Amino acid sequence: MSVDSVLETIRNVILSKIPLEAGITRIEFEGPKIAIYATKPSVLVDGGENIVREIVKTLKKRVVIRADPEVRKSEHETREIILKIVPLEAEITDIYFNNETGEVEITAKKPGYVIGKDGQNLKRILLETNWRPKVIRTPPLPSKTIRQIRELLRKDADERKVFLHNIGQKIHRSIIFKDSMVRITALGGFQEVGRSAILVQTAESNILLDIGVKPSGNSDEYPFLNLGEFDIDRLDAVVITHAHLDHCGFLPFLFKYGYRGAVYVTEPTMYLMKLLQEDYIDVARREGKIVPFSKRDVATAISHTIPLTYGEVTDISPDVRLTLHEAGHIIGSAIVHLHIGRGLFNLVYTGDFKFNRTRLLDPATHRFPRAELLIMESTYGGSSDIMPPRFETERKLIEIINRTFSRNGIVLIPALAVGRAQDIMLVINDAINKNLIPKTEVFIEGMIQEVTAIHTTFPEYLSQSVRERIYHGNNPFISEYFNIVDDPEKRSEIVEVRPSIIIATSGMLTGGPVMEYLKLLAPDSRSSLVFVSYQIEGTLGRRILQGLREIPFPQPDGRINVVNLKMEVYNIEGFSGHSDRKQLLRYVSSIQPQPERIILCHGEKSKIRELASTIRHRLRIPVIEMGNADALRVR
Repeated sequence: MSVDSVLETIRNVILSKIPLEAGITRIEFEGPKIAIYATKPSVLVDGGENIVREIVKTLKKRVVIRADPEVRKSEHETREIILKIVPLEAEITDIYFNNETGEVEITAKKPGYVIGKDGQNLKRILLETNWRPKVIRTPPLPSKTIRQIRELLRKDADERKVFLHNIGQKIHRSIIFKDSMVRITALGGFQEVGRSAILVQTAESNILLDIGVKPSGNSDEYPFLNLGEFDIDRLDAVVITHAHLDHCGFLPFLFKYGYRGAVYVTEPTMYLMKLLQEDYIDVARREGKIVPFSKRDVATAISHTIPLTYGEVTDISPDVRLTLHEAGHIIGSAIVHLHIGRGLFNLVYTGDFKFNRTRLLDPATHRFPRAELLIMESTYGGSSDIMPPRFETERKLIEIINRTFSRNGIVLIPALAVGRAQDIMLVINDAINKNLIPKTEVFIEGMIQEVTAIHTTFPEYLSQSVRERIYHGNNPFISEYFNIVDDPEKRSEIVEVRPSIIIATSGMLTGGPVMEYLKLLAPDSRSSLVFVSYQIEGTLGRRILQGLREIPFPQPDGRINVVNLKMEVYNIEGFSGHSDRKQLLRYVSSIQPQPERIILCHGEKSKIRELASTIRHRLRIPVIEMGNADALRVR
């Protein structure tokens, strides 16, 4: 059956269920959605919800109702109606009209007031203007990234409409092959940490789960895209679990070499990806490395991204449906559930996940409709990888801070800009407010502030406690103790402010402003270097934990200056966004339904071996230990 035939079948189903007075003018593919345009959308909105639900149930497709352009009120009239309906308390900062989609984007500091009780304000706006309202939160903190992406998507509205139409045609075409094959190819991140990439193949589709880089600075930085199984021209979709570079850092490379399909992420991940990928380019150029893609490729990737919310079921190819679930790792991180065929096979890929509640995030989802295969990360899968309880972890950090302060020293915390930095900020701010540590200056440098702004823009993706504080105007990321460093020339002055705390990127000492602070503070035995993130094999952070005390710093003239590290060095693993060994085993025993098989990834070889052995013997589930470049038919 051709695409036209599929659309005709869909059209016939829709027309058979919708009353003639709705005035259907056209039905179009809009990515994974079916867009229904009507001259009287009120028939389907005001009391007609059951009709739409019946269409969705019959087609098993996502449906959106839009007003025909001919019946939309003018932008001027619509703006006045919106300002009349929405109370002033919403603090609207922008109203933008997308003529391609018929959506009016309402940006406000307090979106809840725009939505109204049970969505009544949104319904009124649609009924009175025939524009479909879309509510966007005004960033509580200024964010260059959010502004740039919103401007990009608005500027490219025409092209994006064409893109979504083309994607829709590919998704909704009829299934050609009847073979029930499902195949997994390990393109990266197997028996190692970094460059995660998994190719899932059916007879009909090629789906790529993550495509990262390995931030070790060595030659094995990129995934194995040269394998025969991978063909960029046959790639149907890319799914990114979260924005850390070891999971998304190589995505723009695909667009550099011609991929023009969809990328599925959560909304926070879309914004964070751009920020981290562009920083990856900047760091590589500063270090004189070959850059595998450009910022234009990053922008192209963003313009082909389709953001999804947790629990939203979406077709991404003719025989694969995707659902993203909470992963608890960083904001927007997702566990991937793929429903392949009509009940043929179900795959759950955890990406990086935390099966425990933190200050910042709720724990990972462990209930799914079906799960024949679980692909699970194993970063802390070793027999000794047991993290202390969270309260002990925070107490240890507080003790280190107080001990360092008693010597009039500085606490230097290398932090991953996404997730770990915000978690540490919450802990320190709370400790100061409870008088557990003295009131102090907390200097924050790197992209941490920009990332924090993205966190505050999407509180619905944060833990319930943080979310409620932001909703009620008590934003914990806006503190009198936090000082944002935007001038590198001030670093020499900052290290003279004693005692104090410095949080700077990068978390593994692979570059970034933390290296300048380390150079200044390394000879100071009064100060402390505190690692709060996993240190990948080969990074400077890992070598310091292994005992390295002579630190090489490249000079502008190319020479190497070696500085003796006299700071006290601490490693606090309890802040990790990964599950430790106990949590990994608890997840496997708790996941519902229990998978028939497990593939372990994202872990060093020894840790995967130990975790696999325990799962086999304790939980009696078959475990597969794949290596990079291995392929396996799982169905």
